[in-house]
Amino acid sequence: MTALTFPDPALTDRMVLLREWREQDTHQRQEGFADPLCQRFSWPGTVASTPEDTVAALARDEDERLAGTALSLAVAGASEPDHIWGGASLYDVDAGQARAAVGYWLVPQARGRGAATRTVRLLAGWAFTELAVERLELTCAPDNVASQRVALRCGFVREGVLRAHLRFQGSRRDTMVFSLLPGDLRR
Repeated sequence: MTALTFPDPALTDRMVLLREWREQDTHQRQEGFADPLCQRFSWPGTVASTPEDTVAALARDEDERLAGTALSLAVAGASEPDHIWGGASLYDVDAGQARAAVGYWLVPQARGRGAATRTVRLLAGWAFTELAVERLELTCAPDNVASQRVALRCGFVREGVLRAHLRFQGSRRDTMVFSLLPGDLRR
């Protein structure tokens, strides 16, 4: 596998900025991800994430980037690049199959302003052009209506439900699956 490189320059649409995580972002990342909504939909554990989990996640992010299987980015406001709005990633990157998945989370203050949709559009466009991805997947819990709306606004097609798809917070959870092909992306 070839290591994934960070977008250079950082991805932006003049509202949202997707950039490398920095060491000084650790506290904001932990604080934002500790939000109950992030924990409900994005944290698979049965107890809340800790600062140690955040440090471990940053190390894991770099290992996966070097392995060519994932790329994790900080989401910030374009006019305030040091203020973290959330995180976004391409993961399950399979260069041989030209396929990847996209995920994201936002702090409460960044929600409801189109930041998630803008983030997914920026990352999808970059994945299609720079990584030659031909299929992008977005998955979420069936009760995560906000993520389903983001997927549809970006042009993803709902493919169905994977029943009891993964272990999540002490039980098995269904997963909604959406896909996006290069020609589907809505601007």
